[in-house]
Order: sequence, then C-alpha cells, then structure tokens
Amino acid sequence: MIRTLTCVVKNISRRHYATAARTVKAESVRGVPIITCKRSEFNYFADGEVNKNVKFGEIPLASSGWRHRKSKGDHFIINASTPERESPSEELDNAKLEQFGVNEQLVNNIKTELEIEKLTSIQSKALPLITDMNHVLLAAATGCGKTLAYALPIVAQLLSTKNKVRDRQMNTPLALILTPGRELAGQVATVVEKLTRGLGVQVKTIIGGHTKRQMLNPDFEEVDILVGTIGAISKLVTTGIYRMDEVRHVVLDEADTLLDDSFAGKLAHFLKRFPFHKNHLQDLSNNIIGTQLILASATMPTNVNQMLAQIVDTETIHELVSPDLHHLMPHVTQKFIRMNKSDRPGQLLTLVKSELRRKRPLIIFGNKSATSDFISIFLNDQGVNCVNLNGDMLMEVRIGKFEQFQHGEVDVLSTTDIGSRGLDTTRARHVINFDFPLHVADYIHRCGRIGRVGSHHKCQVTNFVSSQREIEVVQRIEHAARTGGLLPNVNANISGIIKKRIMREMQSQGLEAL
Repeated sequence: MIRTLTCVVKNISRRHYATAARTVKAESVRGVPIITCKRSEFNYFADGEVNKNVKFGEIPLASSGWRHRKSKGDHFIINASTPERESPSEELDNAKLEQFGVNEQLVNNIKTELEIEKLTSIQSKALPLITDMNHVLLAAATGCGKTLAYALPIVAQLLSTKNKVRDRQMNTPLALILTPGRELAGQVATVVEKLTRGLGVQVKTIIGGHTKRQMLNPDFEEVDILVGTIGAISKLVTTGIYRMDEVRHVVLDEADTLLDDSFAGKLAHFLKRFPFHKNHLQDLSNNIIGTQLILASATMPTNVNQMLAQIVDTETIHELVSPDLHHLMPHVTQKFIRMNKSDRPGQLLTLVKSELRRKRPLIIFGNKSATSDFISIFLNDQGVNCVNLNGDMLMEVRIGKFEQFQHGEVDVLSTTDIGSRGLDTTRARHVINFDFPLHVADYIHRCGRIGRVGSHHKCQVTNFVSSQREIEVVQRIEHAARTGGLLPNVNANISGIIKKRIMREMQSQGLEAL
C-alpha cells in the first residue's frame, strides 16, 4: 500500500515538474512578460496584445479578485519594456539656435550651469512656437524638461526686448512664472537663475509664509522675471507692491493643479489683468502690447478649454502634446501588492532598509499629512533617517526639507502629493505609495518623480494596495497596461471631483431620509 502511494506521488511530481518545465520553456521563448503575476496564469506577453478599445471588464485582470479578503498577499508587476526614457534629442547647434535669439552665452549656460548637452524633443519643438509669441500648451510626460522648454525662449526674448521697454519702474517684471507650491517655485527659479547667469537678467522668487512681512516692509528692486506661488504674488500685486503693466509672458507651471478648483477662482481673477487677447506679433515700440500665455503640465483635464475660456481665446492656443502623455511610463517597473493596512509599516521598513543598503534613494507618498508625519516618525524611530514634507507644516519647519533630499543629506523623503508636482527628483530611484492614490492623475505625477531625463536607470514604483477604493484605480491602471491604451479618467481637477462626490452622497442621503 505504502509502495503504491509512493509511486503515485512520484508520478504526480513528475507530471507537475514536466508541466512547470514546459511553462518555463514557453515563457523563455516568448521573452519577459509585460505583466508578471503571482498567479502565472495572468502573466501577459507582447504577442497577446489586445485592441486598445477593449472596454474595461472585458479582459481578465490579476487584480479582479482583490476585493476578496483572501486576496491578501497577491501581486502583479508591470515590467519596464525599455531600459531608459525614450527622449529624442538634438545637439545644441549654435547656428540653429541663433535664429531663435539664443545667443552664445545662453548656450554656454545650458552646457556649464545646467549641464545639458542636448535638447529633448519637447524643448526643440517649443522653441519656435514660444519665440513667435504664440499662446502655448505644453502637455508632456513628467521629467522631459518642460521648465527649460519655456524658460529658454522666454529668456532669449527678454534679452532682445528688455532695452525696448523704457523707464520701467522697480518691481515691474517682464515675465511671470506661477506655480502651485513653494518648493516648485524655488526649483524653477534656480533653473532660470542658472540659465541667465552673467546676462544681466534679474530673477526674483516670492513664496508664501512671509507675505505680511513683505507687505509691511517691501523690497523695491529691478525685476525681469518674477517666480512664485499664486497666493503670495496675487496679494503683493493687489497691494500695489508689484506691478504687472509690463508683463509680456505668463507661465502656469503645473497648470493642471493651478486650474484645479483649489486655485481656479483666485487664478482667473488674477489673470484677467493681462491682455492675452491682443496681437502678440506687434512690435514693442507700438502701444499695442499683448501678453503671452504658456501652460505646462504632465496631465491635463479634459475640460481644460472650458476652464481657460474666461481668460483667453482658446482657439489661439497652440497645443504641443507628447505622444506618451497619459500613458504608463515604459521604462519604470511598477509593482502592485495587495495587503492589510496593518501590514504596511512592517513591509515598508523591510523595503526601505533593503533599498538603502543598495544606495537607492526613496520617496514615500501618503494621501494625507498625518500619514506623511507617521511614516517619518516611524522610520526615524527605527533608525532610518527620513525627512518629512507636507502642506500642513509651518513655513519655518518646511523650508529646506526638499533640498535636504535633493542635495543628498538624507536618502528617504516622506511626503504627500505636494511633493509630486513638478519637483525635479533625479536622485530618487524608488517611489513607494504607502497610500495608493485615489486618482489616476496623482499616480502619474508620483511615478514621474523617477525615470526623469538625467536620472538613473532601473527605477521602480512599489504600490501598497489596501482599500476598496484603491483597488478600483488599480484595476483601471492594469487594464491600460494590458491594452496599451491611455490611462483613464486623467482629470486633474481633484477638488472638483471630491466636491461632486460629496454632493452626490448628500443628495443620496437626503433621498434615503425621505
């Protein structure tokens, strides 16, 4: 009897081994799958590509059963299909750039100060459009160099037109760059300062936190380019400390966030002071002067024209959209893990320590400031040096936090989505979503902190997935990965979405009460 059972077991083992061997051999012939799953039956290969128009719910997903409690521990990985960011570029050709007003000193600053030898595709295409004083929408994937794309032609224009504006008063800039956050304002200003070094262009940065002090004891100086947050600048303009009469260029950096309901009312009121409707090609010696509008972002809401209609004639906006906009980054590996909320701290600590041993700096995202605080306190208590950055921090505490990570003083940054918008984090090698974002636009921006132009290769995103609402977003991302289509519902107006959801819930509760 025992001998018979042994033979049966051996036969089963042989069959199991043979099946496994055939599977491994088949997969080795087909290459690395686009999606690798814990349950291999959900692995997805390039030769199994489906139509991009296949509707959500019509193809099997590894995450389809994640709503069940027994799915804890399951995972799938969207593998990197290219070794690095595909960014077509061209050499800095002095003769070619001169026709757009880019002089030799500007080219030299790009090479020596910014350490850039080639222009990316978006930078090359933006140069003639912006130089011709068109309204321009730069909608391109994160990390492809949008700041230089608009800064270079603006600075070149200023160098040729600055002397034509006579008797300009103090605190009267020629160009205005607006950002939603303080850290981004500081970063943009640093790029512009390096670009203009030795050219006599005065750059001023204004951020919130000390606005009352500036109103009571303002500085009056020559300013050519003013960079700052919309809240701080609008207050100083309203009180007359800064004058916008001579502004020729207005840039909305991270325009999707500035057009969010959180800023839109204040922004629309502020921008109505600029003559965007006038003919920009008029010579500045004439009294017919217009202002150029430039919008730059990695995501754009579908109703962007409706938002801008009250500010500018949207028919005059030239759209420069990269082909990979609203797509998953093909050069970054993205892992999704289903787990209990209580398991996240332990998993996080193990992962962080492993990455630090490999000298791979990390950014950890939470959905709320309280979560960001918890992560920082937890990791520091466990002997991991971690810096915290979120919007609820006092100005005195918050200032310089991002720079500590950027300059290599610390290798772990805990933050909220305030750290996901536009910040150049070329040091980062790994993004961990401790809280999975509830909106696709936030996921795109968070992932965009790694795999940027000039950053290291083989970057990774790890996603902890715990709640039912998170699973819904994950499933739509997995569907996009399997079909090769656009990421769905990339609506950056997060505040508007939340307001509508609250209204619907209130209405449903009211109906139930009746």
